[in-house]
Amino acid sequence: MSHLIYDLTITTLLRSLSNLDAIVSKAEAHVAADEHLEPETLIQARLYPNMAPFVFQIRVATDTAKGAAARLSGSEVPSWADDEQTFPEVHERIGKAITYLESFEPGQFEGAEDRTIELKLGPRTIEFTGRTYVSHFVLPNFFFHVTTAYDILRHSGVVLGKRDFLGGA
Repeated sequence: MSHLIYDLTITTLLRSLSNLDAIVSKAEAHVAADEHLEPETLIQARLYPNMAPFVFQIRVATDTAKGAAARLSGSEVPSWADDEQTFPEVHERIGKAITYLESFEPGQFEGAEDRTIELKLGPRTIEFTGRTYVSHFVLPNFFFHVTTAYDILRHSGVVLGKRDFLGGA
């Protein structure tokens, strides 16, 4: 079962983070081709005024990924500054998450499906088993923020399609 938890989380998150990095590259190219568009405009773009900006979506997606790897393997969750303001910094953050996830081996997830995971969300703490943490929080939360990042860029005129989101087969 440890390989299943690893495959459902680490393998899935790595693929999507790589796809997200490629999407960010397309956003950079879009800005470079439009002399009237500043990179900061896309970095801070939102779908709606009361929604969090693109860069926030990147931060939460990468935080969710690193948190999943750490908690499911019984490791300490690393703390990263949330200070990205440029596309190179966004790439760096995604790259740091990819490198972190790649540092784990399937054996580190032995028993993860039944491990108790406590997650502090604001003032409350939610308790999961590893299995429910992956299915009820990690994957839905991660894909919500990756999808929102994609949607913000798409709404801002970056030419993206489903293949960009899903990546190569």
